[in-house]
Parts: sequence; structure tokens; C-alpha cells
Amino acid sequence: MNNFKYTLDNKRYHTFNYYLKTTYGCKVSKVIIDGHFSCPNRDGKKGYGGCIFCSSTGSGDSNSSRCDDILKQYNANKKVMDRKWNNGKYIPYFQSFSNTYGPLTKIKNMINPFLTMDEVCEISIATRCDCLEDDVIEYLNSITHIKPIWIELGLQSYSDITGKFINKGYTFSEFQEALNKLEKTNIKVCVHIINGLPQETFEDNINTIKAINHLPFDAIKIHMLHIIKNTKLADIYHNNPFKILTRDEYIDTVIEQLRLLKPEIIIERLTGDPVKEDLIEPEWILNKTVILNEIDKKMAKLNIYQGDKYE
Repeated sequence: MNNFKYTLDNKRYHTFNYYLKTTYGCKVSKVIIDGHFSCPNRDGKKGYGGCIFCSSTGSGDSNSSRCDDILKQYNANKKVMDRKWNNGKYIPYFQSFSNTYGPLTKIKNMINPFLTMDEVCEISIATRCDCLEDDVIEYLNSITHIKPIWIELGLQSYSDITGKFINKGYTFSEFQEALNKLEKTNIKVCVHIINGLPQETFEDNINTIKAINHLPFDAIKIHMLHIIKNTKLADIYHNNPFKILTRDEYIDTVIEQLRLLKPEIIIERLTGDPVKEDLIEPEWILNKTVILNEIDKKMAKLNIYQGDKYE
């Protein structure tokens, strides 16, 4: 029997789907958009090349061209969703690069067209903790009464040693400072972490959860490190192959992380979605449904839940 509070099915963790269904009562889809930004660890302000695992597209998954304007991208990608579901709502998701790394006028021009769309229920903006100027936070907070605003922040690991290795360009202390600033607003926060980073152990992955568990955030995306072509990480792996987590190791890591997370935290993602043609390793990550099903089965078998180890 599943006694987990935040579920409508067999899930023993607080899924994003549960949050959306209980909030809006209909199918809600994220529509990926490229906001035409860059990152400070790409353009020289804090470094060059970006994070070593990041693609030339800023790890975005959009089907449209980076050259297309915002609304053209939205409408093109929304059509793809419309083929699957009718009469749903949408979340414009500015995914690639750091979408608050620029002047406030550019950020407003990116977001404002969606504030009057009835079909848009929320807006999600991926960025970095060091790209949140006070005027940007003030503006985003000022529109939360119109549409809920999500800021998605990549932490990847609590370790500053790992952060330096992956060319992240900011420290865990800077990340905490950004969360503390956002806590004073009505902006929702989703944190990204990556399991299986080079030089990290199972204990490191667990310690990342422990380090953030009492910080103010609303949701999390847990990724498995995957190596894609034409990245610095691919070069490192080619020259000096490092250990890649097996599927079972990854599943065990995720389950332990879920048990430590407080139940109220929304789980937006539990694995990655690499493009098959670009993937080098691990190949098992392409079987996303299998991974999620195995997590469900093991948690049910052990009769465990998200947060049952939360302290």
C-alpha cells in the first residue's frame, strides 16, 4: 500500500506531474525556448568554454533554431505538444544558457509576451546563481502575481573542488547567497544536481543532498552525468576514461537521495534526456522509462518513500 502524501498513483516521491495536476487540473507541458543569452563562463567574464559537460547549444533541447525569435520558437514547439495533448496549458521554459545574463530590458522583452496568454500557466527560466542582479529579481518578483515564476539554478555538486574542475565559475557559498535572496520573494526555485561527476563518489552525491536539504528551494532535477560529443568532458573521457555509474548504481544513488529529501520538494526530473546521436556514454541512460520503473519497483519492494530519512 502506498501511503505517500503527494501522489495520485504508484509514485513514492513528489512528482512534478502531481504538482501540476493538483494545481491546474489538466495536462501541462513545458515548451522549450532559447532566450538568446550566453554564460559568464563562456564569454570571458568568468572563463571560457562553459561547463565541461555543456553542449554548444547550452544543453538546450529545442527543436527550433536559436536564430528564431521568442514567439516563433514558442509557437513551433507548442505545435509539437498539441499533437499529443489537446486543451492543455503551457510553461514557456527558457532552457539554454543563462537567461538572466543580460540587461533587464532584454529579459523583460523575453518574458512579457507570455504574461497575457491564458494558455500559459507558469514561466520557467534557467540561469546561474551569479546572474541574478537585484533589478532582475525585483522585476521577476513583481510579475509573480500574474504568472508563477520559476528560476532553475544549476548547482551540480556542493563541492567547490568539483565546481572548479567542471569550470562552473561560482562557489557553493555564492549559490547559497542566491537562494537566500530568492527566499525573500515569491519566485519559485528548482535546483539541478548531477550524479556521477568525475572524481565524485556515492558519498559526494549524498552529501550534495545533505548540503542543500535545509536551504530554501521548491523543486529539484536530478541528472545522471552523460558525455556528449564535442564537449570538453568528451575530450577528458577520451584521453583518460573515468568511471561511469552503472544503471543499478545510479538507481541506488537516486533512491537514497529521495529518502533524504523532505517530502514537500517537487521532483521535476530523475534522469537526463540526451540526444541519441550525440551521446557517448552511458548508453543505458537512453532507456528512461526503464530507469524510472526500476526506481518505482525498488522503492515499493523496500516500502520506502521520499523523505523517510529526512532530518
